[in-house]
Amino acid sequence: MSPAVTNDSREPGDETTPIAKRILIGDPLTSEMLDDQLLPKKMALPIFASDALSSVAYAPQELLMILLIGGTAFLAFSPGVAAAVVALLIVVVLSYRQLVKAYPSGGGDYEVARTNIGEKAGVVVAAALLVDYVLTVAVSVASGVDNIISAIPGLDPLRVELAVGFVILIIIVNLRGVREASQAFAIPTYVFIGSVALMIVTGLVRWMLGDPPVAESAQYAVQAEDLTQAAVILLILRAFSSGCSALTGVEAVANGVPAFRKPKVRNAQTTLVLMGSIAILLFAGLTLLALVSNVHYAENPCHLIGFDCEGTPQPSLMAQVAAATFGMNSILFFLVQAATACVLLLAANTAFNGFPLLGSVLARDGYAPKALNTRGDRLVYSNGMIILGAVAILVLIVFQARLTTLIQLYIIGVFVSFSLGQIGMVRHWRKELRLLSKKAVRERREANVGLFINSLGAAFTLAVLLIVSVTKFTHGAWLVFVMIPVLSFLMIGVNRYYRDVEHEIELTDDVHYGSSGDLALILVSRVQKPVAKAVDYALAAKHDKTLAVHIAVSKEETLEVQTEWDLHKMPIPLVVIESPYRHYAAPLAAFIRKYRETHGSSVVTVYLPQYIVGHWWESLLHNRRARRIAQQLMLVHGVTITLVPWLLDSSELIYGRRSRPLPGDDRLGRYEPAYGLVQHLGNEEKQD
Repeated sequence: MSPAVTNDSREPGDETTPIAKRILIGDPLTSEMLDDQLLPKKMALPIFASDALSSVAYAPQELLMILLIGGTAFLAFSPGVAAAVVALLIVVVLSYRQLVKAYPSGGGDYEVARTNIGEKAGVVVAAALLVDYVLTVAVSVASGVDNIISAIPGLDPLRVELAVGFVILIIIVNLRGVREASQAFAIPTYVFIGSVALMIVTGLVRWMLGDPPVAESAQYAVQAEDLTQAAVILLILRAFSSGCSALTGVEAVANGVPAFRKPKVRNAQTTLVLMGSIAILLFAGLTLLALVSNVHYAENPCHLIGFDCEGTPQPSLMAQVAAATFGMNSILFFLVQAATACVLLLAANTAFNGFPLLGSVLARDGYAPKALNTRGDRLVYSNGMIILGAVAILVLIVFQARLTTLIQLYIIGVFVSFSLGQIGMVRHWRKELRLLSKKAVRERREANVGLFINSLGAAFTLAVLLIVSVTKFTHGAWLVFVMIPVLSFLMIGVNRYYRDVEHEIELTDDVHYGSSGDLALILVSRVQKPVAKAVDYALAAKHDKTLAVHIAVSKEETLEVQTEWDLHKMPIPLVVIESPYRHYAAPLAAFIRKYRETHGSSVVTVYLPQYIVGHWWESLLHNRRARRIAQQLMLVHGVTITLVPWLLDSSELIYGRRSRPLPGDDRLGRYEPAYGLVQHLGNEEKQD
């Protein structure tokens, strides 16, 4: 009769996944389920476009805030500045449609710059994007918390705690997988789009009917600064650079093309156009409505004459417009505030998709640790997500989650990548035109269109980068200009390290095989079952020679070991090595070197018994000597290490089994393997 087999469909990984981890991020997914995690357009929009869409909540605010430094008269410049931002957004969206088509692998600006300009340009782009993704999380969460505090001012003392808590929550949701994250984030994003669109339409209709909404801050005069003609120009340029924060997030679609369902390029391009169109309409409408309702939002709230800047936090522009349009404390007011806060918090999710994907590309190319190219249990690049979240939390704590401070560091990185990416695309199209035959009329036409669009994009983004750099440098952006070169230098260093390691371990024709001996050593501290198990394994491996070794640090302990060894009639000889300085690895290494000098270049295998425990605190109660000895012996030429695990009863918490077989029972089939796949052979005999 054949052995009984249980019908258990569980994967082995399911059993070993800690319960807390399974509750937080869900059950592990198999690699075959990767296609099921790809996103359709309706789910990709909230995932990749939430950053660009949510920026309309703070981009108009920052634009008007900077202009208000010169006084209320300077608000007259806001329509022209907003129009320039919209024009730039249109150019950038069109430019990235070309980039998605030409480079759909997910490398985005990094791949374009590295391929067409050179390694250093690619690394600079990657560093700029990584820095910008971190700041995207910090700014988005800080802005979301700011809107929550605008609705509930009593939460202001908990600003940092709320920000950190939201980042942790977003990390957990993203670790559950791209598909689950898109489902969780889709509703708030679409509610935000609908509620803000409703607010804009309602406010503009009231304005056209002669009943314009009036913001509460309209009653406050503004303490303006005296500005020279040059300062006026710089102020307008600074307002433009702050308004350009509406462009952040556009690059995420280009970096996330692999996450789309097929046809990937077409779906990514459609999502990009939808995102750009919605962002333009919301940005322009909200800016116009803020001007209609006469919102006064100051960089320093104390410059608003009549406003209690000490006792009350300044409401966000979105909160003021919503209150003016729908009425303070109305249901629609809270709907807009809740949707805005949600989408701003979820805007960080764009970075949690872009950062890990870019990190995986960098790891694949050798510019980042290989761990960033490893998918976790839920088929996402979990290591990249955790690193991004940890660094963003650090930034929020250092800057106390203050939006006005963080916004000064923002968008520098993204415009560095924009500019180098567009220059790379210009070179790409020129190369294509040189390679294309003159008879390929259609292909040449497409290449010429791409060249024109990307040339325009390069000119615009370079100009904006210059403006942003000049106007934000002294306001804190110098930190970004320090971080990008430092990160670039580190990435080049990582690449050189991997290159040197590859060269060092490359297989060559002068490799020689075969050694003149094979020695097994079992390290014996006390004569116990783990040692018996190690002896059994060593004997089963059939080495040329097998010895047990005891490091004598105590005469009493050594005598006890020798007595027990003889008493139990152990099948191999015991060698005692003196250690007057109570070291373990060094005397054993000296013994191995002396043996190899006498017997030739023997391959030496050292068997080290090791306890496996189930509770974290148990590891503190064992000295973990085996691992320390193994680390030192691995430096000895010609030595291999075999750790022989002995599962204590507590390990049942992890593996679902106890370590009670006698030496050799597992190999002989006398002990039931894990996961219940095969019954005892004894059961079969009884059934027969």
